[in-house]
Amino acid sequence: MAKKQQPAEREEAPNGLTGPEWAILKVVWESQPCAAGTVQEALASTHHWAYSTVKTTMDRMVNKGLLATNAIRNLTLFSARISRVDAQRGELKRLIKRAFDGGLTPLIHFLVEEENLSADEIAELRKLINRRPKS
Repeated sequence: MAKKQQPAEREEAPNGLTGPEWAILKVVWESQPCAAGTVQEALASTHHWAYSTVKTTMDRMVNKGLLATNAIRNLTLFSARISRVDAQRGELKRLIKRAFDGGLTPLIHFLVEEENLSADEIAELRKLINRRPKS
């Protein structure tokens, strides 16, 4: 039996996640541990990927440290090595760095000014900001 790779603590996806990696991770987060065939079936209605495409992508994700494997006889089960929150955090940090020169305030300004937030959404943002403990 192959040794199971242990999930890493608080890792961010190296160089960001591709669209296919996000799609696969969403299935894995919900179904882990799972086989590549399970992932391919779950994505069949939205992505018309062949099993070999899904399996190859998942193998590459193992090499990138995004997925771990556990081999049971001739079945390989995949589990996420990165949490949904850490993946989201990494994507947001990359976006803020690229599009807003690392500044959170310009991002919030953009959202408020350019994304036509509703009064309820702005009120919710205010609540979140006011709830944040002062340090």
